[in-house]
Amino acid sequence: MIRIKRLDHYGLNVSNLSRAEAFYSETLGMDIESKMGHMTLLKGGNAVLALFENPKIVPGDTEDIKDPLGKAHHAFEVSREDFQRALERFPQENIPLKGPIDWGDHDCLYFLDPDGNLLELISNR
Repeated sequence: MIRIKRLDHYGLNVSNLSRAEAFYSETLGMDIESKMGHMTLLKGGNAVLALFENPKIVPGDTEDIKDPLGKAHHAFEVSREDFQRALERFPQENIPLKGPIDWGDHDCLYFLDPDGNLLELISNR
């Protein structure tokens, strides 16, 4: 048996690296750690994200946001204040979203990045 210690990083394919860098750094507040050709590493809290540019990706598929429950996604925990900020800001920036969803002990908000990757914000009470 192999025992995983922790998640080191996760990776996402994006069609336009500079647009994705802007979304993850300016909208979600992640810090750009390094750039290597067609890949960028970002960090937010303990999460490390590797963005891989793939121009074959066609952005714009918004089907996952219509019914996001039970679909593959990446979730980020945020403060109550940042959760409220996202609820106000995402519609203004035309970021496709679903929620908030009340799970009793926490709220969640599903949203899409510019390439249609399904993401989630979680705010514990």
